[in-house]
Amino acid sequence: MIVEIGAFALVLSLVLSLLQAGASVAARLRRAPVLAAIGEGAAIGAFGALAVSFATLVYAFVVSDFSVANVAANSHSAKPLLYKVGAAWGSHEGSMLLWCLALTGYGALLAGYGRGLSAGLKSVAVATQGAIGVVFLAYTVFASNPFWRLVEPPVEGRSLNPLLQDPALILHPPFLYAGYVGLSVVFSLAIAALIEGRADAAWARWVRPWTLAAWSALTVGITLGAFWAYYELGWGGWWFWDPVENASFMPWLIATALLHSAVVTERRGALPGWTIFLALGGFTFSMLGAFLVRSGVLTSVHAFAVDPTRGVLLLTILGVTSGLGFALFAWRAPAMARGGLFAPISRESALVLNNILLAAATATVLLGTLYPLIREAVAGEAISVGPPYFNLTFTPLMFLLLLLVPAGPLLAWKRADAGAVAQRLWLAAVLAGLVGVITLALAAPRSLFGAAGLALGAWLILGALVEVAERIRLFRAPGSESLRRLGGLPRGAWGMTLAHAGLGVFVLGAVFETTWKDETAEVLSLGQRLEVGGYVLTLEDVAPVQGPNYEADRGVLRALAPDGTLACTATPERRLYATGGQTTSEVAICTRGLSHLYVVLGERRQGLDGQPAWLVSGYWNPWALLIFLGPGLMALGGVVSLSDRRLRLAAGRSAAPAKAAQDPGATPADAPPVGSQA
Repeated sequence: MIVEIGAFALVLSLVLSLLQAGASVAARLRRAPVLAAIGEGAAIGAFGALAVSFATLVYAFVVSDFSVANVAANSHSAKPLLYKVGAAWGSHEGSMLLWCLALTGYGALLAGYGRGLSAGLKSVAVATQGAIGVVFLAYTVFASNPFWRLVEPPVEGRSLNPLLQDPALILHPPFLYAGYVGLSVVFSLAIAALIEGRADAAWARWVRPWTLAAWSALTVGITLGAFWAYYELGWGGWWFWDPVENASFMPWLIATALLHSAVVTERRGALPGWTIFLALGGFTFSMLGAFLVRSGVLTSVHAFAVDPTRGVLLLTILGVTSGLGFALFAWRAPAMARGGLFAPISRESALVLNNILLAAATATVLLGTLYPLIREAVAGEAISVGPPYFNLTFTPLMFLLLLLVPAGPLLAWKRADAGAVAQRLWLAAVLAGLVGVITLALAAPRSLFGAAGLALGAWLILGALVEVAERIRLFRAPGSESLRRLGGLPRGAWGMTLAHAGLGVFVLGAVFETTWKDETAEVLSLGQRLEVGGYVLTLEDVAPVQGPNYEADRGVLRALAPDGTLACTATPERRLYATGGQTTSEVAICTRGLSHLYVVLGERRQGLDGQPAWLVSGYWNPWALLIFLGPGLMALGGVVSLSDRRLRLAAGRSAAPAKAAQDPGATPADAPPVGSQA
């Protein structure tokens, strides 16, 4: 009976989303506040109904109700409770219900907290959000219903893919979907701006917090996915340019560009058309990601389903939704005001260049992701595009972009003095250069790429600190005045600093780990050793252990540091899940400062002396921890910026600061901070 309640609530949410879209459209046409209130109430009701529906699905997994097809295919009575809950969104059907929950949740937030928007803009945005909800809810109800019953329920379920039975994978989809679907609100606001002909500062001020929330959630989601791949798949890496990884990375790049573009539209009234284009593109790439992951056109450990029929439906949704949005853009955008003029050397120009490079990087990733699919469809030839392509095309674009990041916040609006900016950044440039030179001189083996990369990471961190120093007039004002200014810095300024510094931390970790990583693999019998990164690993024991729903061989390896002291005792496992007969590796990671000693126990073999032996792989990943701490700082910067009350106020209530920002004589330290630009 409880499952039927969930199925009914799902259909009710679809009906309420229809009412949300219809009442909001009628409210816009008739200028009727009562109808607008009905539409907003329906949006909140749709979310409430879907929350009930989702809760019942989780309940079905927790109690192992195998009469539900989705539960029977993705759960098992012996599975730990945490993974039973996670299995609710570990399948195609469950993940689509989670997608719809996020979609209606954002619709409810837009309806409840959009008071600063004009009545027309809000009605159209709520209507568009409702229409998107109708499309995805209808797909879920009729093509991917997670509540379908089985006529003859099995005694036991088939369980969830063992690779997905991991805490990081429990959190990864909710954060990723919060980012993916968060861009739907920006899409709805873009449609509203096109219909109303109002892409002004007030509209841009509403776009920014929604984009920032989606960007922050996407950052966390992508990082969790990379961390899962790092310690669960047993290959020692964290990013492989897998097509499904790219599917989440592309909307992140577009959202990053949109954050910067919206700042220009808000502060200077410039680039309104381009900002709308990015707002449409962000959710389009999110829908493209949903199609790639669920259609079966890609083979990946990240993919949810192999179902061409439902893939065609998702492709249709993508084509109709984005097609209508861009058709409206082609019709209405040329009539929009172009906004204020600005000099080639200005903050606006820096942000435009930022957008050009991010757009080019996104196009590069898109080409590398889709070209193999197009080639196979046209020529019937299966090819793969891997890291070499992206290293040659994406990396130079990012290097140039990151090189320019510290200068952007120091430039004045409308017209800036490049010499003055260089004067402020010279010390940071010298220190970053010294980092590169020292690295090239002392690191073994020597690497020009590694030295340049570490210099770039230091440049980003030092540039962020210089920006703070300029805001508080460090060394140019009395110490008490600088401290007073430091205490009065708005959260938006701190958010931007954290995001830019976090980017530098990530670059340091990624470059160091990539350049000076060491790995080796040997077949070891008990008592034998292997060396990796200066550490000596001795295989002391391999014993069987019993898990809650698996059997495993657990190895015990003693790791000695280069100085001969005991570094750690690593206990990697090789697990066999009886349900499904799948074997996985549970790696052991010893943290040594910022670095990781990474150990994998492979399959059992026979040694040269006839004794049992095992394939043991060891990886020394220097500074690998920074790879995950950096994005964490970036996401924290986004959250800190969101907590800035000024960012969440309507533009009409903040007109004075916006006008002040347009003063061409204002210096970056005098001008109001622009919030997070990362």
